[in-house]
Amino acid sequence: MVSLSLNTDIIKLKQDDDYMTPKPVLESIQHLIPKDKVIWESFYGNGDSGKYLKELGFKVESHDVDFFDDQKFNYDIIISNPAYSIKAKVFKRLSEIDKPFMMLVPVSTMTKQYLKKYFKDKIQIVIPEKRIQFIKNGVQNKRCYFDTIWICYKMGNKSDILFL
Repeated sequence: MVSLSLNTDIIKLKQDDDYMTPKPVLESIQHLIPKDKVIWESFYGNGDSGKYLKELGFKVESHDVDFFDDQKFNYDIIISNPAYSIKAKVFKRLSEIDKPFMMLVPVSTMTKQYLKKYFKDKIQIVIPEKRIQFIKNGVQNKRCYFDTIWICYKMGNKSDILFL
């Protein structure tokens, strides 16, 4: 079990928080990301997402650091697949950071009060073409039981809801 700090609190991540994003998922959103901006892949995981974004031609900060600590590197946009067990804390922190972001989360996140509290009328949704089959322990899942969306903030998408 991995842990993160939130000021003085220690957040324990659950075993099921370590599902990684496949490269085709990042390829599907690359047209929505400005090429001249530096991306922080804020939930490092196994490091592959940051590597994939670099392979797609983006400038990327991807480090095994605590998302809740103040970062010492420069970035313009946050793009990640956060630990789902701590989504409320993640979105609270994102509201404090106040930079553009795209977070890959379960569809049910749209209905959460914390999203309304921090980003009322300020988010956009990007809906993947199909259900994402995440990677766990180096093996691609074949039976993901939930749908996901990208929740976006200050990304300047042409529409509030985009279907890929």
